[in-house]
Amino acid sequence: MLDDLKYIHERDVDDTLGIAARQFEQLQYEFAVPELDFHPDNIVYAGMGGSALAGLISSVWPGYTVPFDLVRDYEIPSYVSKKTVFIAASYSGNTEETLSALEKAETQGATILVIASGGKLAEIAKQKGYPLALLPKAEQPRYAVFYNLRALLTLMHKMRVVAVEDSLEQLAATTVLLQEKSQIWLPTVPAKDNPAKRLAQELMGKSVVIYAGPKLFPAAYKWKISCNENAKQVAWTNELPEFNHNEFIGWSKQPVQKPYAIVDLRSTAEHPRVQKRFEVTERLLSGMRPAPFVIRPEGKTLLEQLLWTIAFGDFVTLYLGLLNGLNPAPVDLVEKFKLEMNK
Repeated sequence: MLDDLKYIHERDVDDTLGIAARQFEQLQYEFAVPELDFHPDNIVYAGMGGSALAGLISSVWPGYTVPFDLVRDYEIPSYVSKKTVFIAASYSGNTEETLSALEKAETQGATILVIASGGKLAEIAKQKGYPLALLPKAEQPRYAVFYNLRALLTLMHKMRVVAVEDSLEQLAATTVLLQEKSQIWLPTVPAKDNPAKRLAQELMGKSVVIYAGPKLFPAAYKWKISCNENAKQVAWTNELPEFNHNEFIGWSKQPVQKPYAIVDLRSTAEHPRVQKRFEVTERLLSGMRPAPFVIRPEGKTLLEQLLWTIAFGDFVTLYLGLLNGLNPAPVDLVEKFKLEMNK
């Protein structure tokens, strides 16, 4: 099925595979943002879903020289104050949790920055003079994660709070790796030579469980999002070493029949003890759970491995959606949910 280009063209009407193949270009986008002469004591980043992912990635790489907190809620921490930089991020600009959090950050006197493609957030930023990183248009928020990451780091560089000084240059440089490696994931490459197609075939019809260490956990979270939204398939994720203190035991008994597919994202950048935990876990749970599909990211640096893993997961889950007989792009039930919440 996945080698039938006519079938792919008929189902993938929004060309999501083409978007995935071109997403490396987002890492070079130049955002027009003002100079920011402010040195915060802490940073709070508010976002949901795909918009939250850029904050999660940035906390792992490049990291910050001041405390950084990710908020996915209507509320914000009590410590937010005039010494805080508060970033309201929403691709649509209309995410109700983020708008609520923004109101509270204003009340608590924080310095406000905005990342959005439009909507109420962009309007508020323009009306109140908040620095705004305006995201280019994308089919869905989850297809603009690299734009969002670039926008966030651009703003953070203006305040000189990024732990890696040349992170924008490094971010742009990864486009070479992603463009090269993604060639074997394209629809024109047959399944026998295409690891993304082959893994999608293995995941079909199962609940997908993605595990990673702390360094690759943002990528694991993106895999979960993409399984849910691209494939419309149940998935969850967890990270080691926390996994070994509770969920590890959950695999040992019930349910006896386990209709799951395990994906391990194993990076050489993880702490050596985390790498050993994957090996010991696989050995001790052998026969108690499905054998994991082990993904070993390509790339010499943590950044390259993170972005390679995210890009690979996008292709896998898009193919999974096509195997499920779906157009991967729409998330109609989410839109229906929003309408119901507004009644």
